[in-house]
Amino acid sequence: QVQLVESGGGLVQPGGSLRLSCVASGSNFRILGMGWYRQPPGKQRELVATITRGGTTNTADAVRGRFTISIDNDKNTVSLQMNSLKPEDTAIYFCNAVVSGPNTQWGQGTQVTVSS
Repeated sequence: QVQLVESGGGLVQPGGSLRLSCVASGSNFRILGMGWYRQPPGKQRELVATITRGGTTNTADAVRGRFTISIDNDKNTVSLQMNSLKPEDTAIYFCNAVVSGPNTQWGQGTQVTVSS
């Protein structure tokens, strides 16, 4: 069983920055890829960005050029640097990991609120 713990959410003004991190822990697992998804109020969960173990990324059009995803394979950690935040970025952000099996795990989510 793999556990994912997110950190770094909070309240930020429009144009500000936040950095989300997610650490995977457990035993006898190998990360194949990790990513971030978000669920805005009243809407469905949507892709933000994903990254493979080898560093290949996929970023949603809505955040491309503002958000950057990175992975540290040694620490089983994925991070999301979010710059130039907009009110429409307000959402619960969920960490996702695909591990060998394959098996998909989700974190509990962290709230990001962009408001003045």
